[in-house]
Amino acid sequence: MSSMPKTLFDKVWERHVVVPETADHPATLYIDLHLIHEVTSPQAFTVLKERGLKVRRPDRTLATIDHSTPTLLNDDGSRPFVTKQAEAQVKTLLANVAEHDIEVHGWESENRGIVHVMGPELGATRPGMTIVCGDSHTSTHGAFGAIAFGIGTTQVGHVLANQSILMRKPKTMAVYVDGELSEGVTPKDVILAIIAKIGVGGGTGYALEYRGSVFENMSMDGRMTVCNMSIEAGARCGMVAPDDKTFAYLEGRKFAPSSDNGDYLAACEDWASLASDPGASYDKEVFLKAEDIRPMVTYGTHPGMAMPIDALIPDAADEAEENALSYMQVKAGEEITGLKVDRVFIGSCTNSRMEDLRAAAQIMSGARVVDGLTAIIVPGSELVKKQAEAEGLHEIFTAAGAEWREPGCSMCIAMNGDKAAPGELVVSTSNRNFAGRQGPGARTILASPETAAAAAISGVLVDPRIFSNTGEDAHDVV
Repeated sequence: MSSMPKTLFDKVWERHVVVPETADHPATLYIDLHLIHEVTSPQAFTVLKERGLKVRRPDRTLATIDHSTPTLLNDDGSRPFVTKQAEAQVKTLLANVAEHDIEVHGWESENRGIVHVMGPELGATRPGMTIVCGDSHTSTHGAFGAIAFGIGTTQVGHVLANQSILMRKPKTMAVYVDGELSEGVTPKDVILAIIAKIGVGGGTGYALEYRGSVFENMSMDGRMTVCNMSIEAGARCGMVAPDDKTFAYLEGRKFAPSSDNGDYLAACEDWASLASDPGASYDKEVFLKAEDIRPMVTYGTHPGMAMPIDALIPDAADEAEENALSYMQVKAGEEITGLKVDRVFIGSCTNSRMEDLRAAAQIMSGARVVDGLTAIIVPGSELVKKQAEAEGLHEIFTAAGAEWREPGCSMCIAMNGDKAAPGELVVSTSNRNFAGRQGPGARTILASPETAAAAAISGVLVDPRIFSNTGEDAHDVV
């Protein structure tokens, strides 16, 4: 008798259950990779020290510095930390990983970067793994067919100590997007359209699997953008089944199996088997048509308040949304295009990879950032920075009047001094637009790199599709 068809999530979950879930107790789930950074790990290491514990699997722990790190250098090459506390966070992490023999990508590493950018670049992120980090957007790594999710500081300590975690098994939701995306529609637009459809709580209690031709055709960079924002729909994680694109991305990377002795081919065969079986059932299914998705922007104070850029701002559904519209200084029934933009941020673990920077550079090439508007471009890692500079993208950005920065989380969370002033309107490629997220009183519109770049050279929020034909003529449209 054949076994029941299983989903991608079920297959990976079952491989990692140490103690099964009961009515009275969560499952004990083994963790393959624990990513750590300077913000959520210090307290966990302190607890280990107080209890006389060591890190159980330093070989399955990987560290970087990203949240509090400055993205500008002083003239003498020193780093202007925004506060002594920020500097102490970095120094503490570096001391802790040295004490526990954990691999770290610090200042001197050519692989330093945002934790959710550098992990995949190193091949530390692989199909079929369980991955955790003290960071909400760990869901990014689900793009490789991994179960990846953020954990709290206390749980960081638990994983450091025992390499496992207590967790209730979530339900499964399949999100289908089939068809062909229209020109100018990006992975960021796809995930914003999904969140707008199901709501910021629509994924609560679920593991999402992104299915359909749109995700099959999407690049790994694009899949990471989509999975990154799964948490913004309330989901535990987001996943895409591994395929030939996944295998090509990982081949030859530091932590990937060797291609010299057949190990990589064997790994790819195993990874391919993780795809959901035909006939596998999900607890819920959601369907979107690719042709219905247009360039998207947020208009409120959470990612679910998203709309096509060429639509009118919707009516508020409740008092909270009325307050959000008031905070954003917009009105229902009006166009969102034409809003004066004060600042543009292109970066974050959502949109700081090469595909994102190339798209922004294509629009900004030969154009100028509007006087009085600040545009900062922050690559996601040292590798991204190096490749972008090899392609001359940094010259396009600086010639346009944008700032080309050092890698880091930067203005996404505004912990390192990169922030907007009260009342300023920011067009941001990051993942959260909560009130004050990018500085006290700052207003954030989430958008794709193309939309952000278009705003930088226009001075107002505009539909990026008017720049689809790059060159002087296109720039003269605005």
